[in-house]
Amino acid sequence: MAEHLASIFGTEKDKVNCSFYFKIGACRHGDRCSRTHNKPTFSQTILIPNLYRNPQLVAMSADGAEQMTNVTDIEMQEHYDEFFEDVFVELEDKYGEIEEMNVCDNLGDHLVGSVYVKFRREKDAERSVEDLNNRWFNGMPVHAELSPVTDFRESCCRQYEMGECTRGGFCNFMHLKPISRELRRELYGRRKRERGRSRSPRRRSRSRDRRRSPRDY
Repeated sequence: MAEHLASIFGTEKDKVNCSFYFKIGACRHGDRCSRTHNKPTFSQTILIPNLYRNPQLVAMSADGAEQMTNVTDIEMQEHYDEFFEDVFVELEDKYGEIEEMNVCDNLGDHLVGSVYVKFRREKDAERSVEDLNNRWFNGMPVHAELSPVTDFRESCCRQYEMGECTRGGFCNFMHLKPISRELRRELYGRRKRERGRSRSPRRRSRSRDRRRSPRDY
């Protein structure tokens, strides 16, 4: 019995635990969900819900519905790249190395503009959550929490990646918004370059030490 429960944990067959929360760290039913949301006490990944505001959707109609604005695709990408870089650099410089950061392009309230950040170390993720919940962004208080998501391949909509998702922005799996290739190379190469610079002086000093004769001491 225990083996069976373990094998179906977090899957659609699990009638106790919410499979969507387990896979994407969010659920469209929220606290009203009939299944349990097992919030992690430790994780490499944090979730900052609804942090990114898409400028194509910021105009609000009289009834409160979001409407499209006249923002070109080029302006949209520049705005998004600037947001992504600001958040990535701020978090990595302040809390620790980031392995992966993703932003949802979904339209559902539980996913729209949500930012997922996977740190290299769990302690960095925990420290960031404690600090971020005392921060503000764009005039709004930031809410951050540890997320059960560790493998984004299980969280993403495969049909969307192939251009075949029929649910559009209201799909319950992640539709990740891509950054430009140049920015990706720059951001994810930062730590590698820093590690290379930090190691190279030591390598040179060791080589000098090996060349020294006993008289040098």
